[in-house]
Amino acid sequence: QVQLVESGGGLVQAGGSLRLSCAASGRTFRRYAMGWFRQAPGKEREFVAAIIWSGGSTYYTDSVKGRFTISRDNAKNTVYLQMNSLKPEDTAVYYCAAASSPLDVVTRWGYNYWGQGTQVTVSS
Repeated sequence: QVQLVESGGGLVQAGGSLRLSCAASGRTFRRYAMGWFRQAPGKEREFVAAIIWSGGSTYYTDSVKGRFTISRDNAKNTVYLQMNSLKPEDTAVYYCAAASSPLDVVTRWGYNYWGQGTQVTVSS
């Protein structure tokens, strides 16, 4: 069982930065692939970024490439999402998720556990 708690969301102006954190419980954290998803009002939850357990492989949706960076600290059971050059279209609730298998980390169906989400609002 893995419990995930996100933090770091807030209100920021366009062009600004935020860093989201996701703290995970459980000693098996390092075995999971970790991902970030987001959901804007009236839209489906969409993949943002993922990182494999070793941190050696990362994946991003096209719209955030070059602006967002996912990383993890297995010693702290924490995964991060550094978001730079934020745009109003990045406004959404951001969710952290954990996947026991690395085979499907770019769709929500590949994940076993989810956090409650943290709101990110980017003003124009």
